[in-house]
Amino acid sequence: MKMIIAAIKPFKLEDVREALTGIGVSGLMVSEVKGFGAQAGHTEIYRGAEYEVNFVPKLKLEIVVSAGLAEQVVETIANTARTGKIGDGKIFVIDVEHALRVRTGETNQDAL
Repeated sequence: MKMIIAAIKPFKLEDVREALTGIGVSGLMVSEVKGFGAQAGHTEIYRGAEYEVNFVPKLKLEIVVSAGLAEQVVETIANTARTGKIGDGKIFVIDVEHALRVRTGETNQDAL
């Protein structure tokens, strides 16, 4: 099993969710996060005062899938979330050793 962690622009969430559902992903977790990378931040004006925003809002997606589906999930997220502009995000893939569905006690692949 693999866990895919993706940081994407917030307005891309619904497009990514629909694309993932279309390839058979049955669930994902979404968290609102802030961070910086190459985008670094920007300057905003609020009530006449200028201030620097160092952390940019993103959404973090966490998806656990079978190892055979992982590459397709990564490609789907990358293609769907891409705008071609700085700050499109990052995707990480991590091995998952064990999974447990709390309600039924199912483990590993059955728990997905």
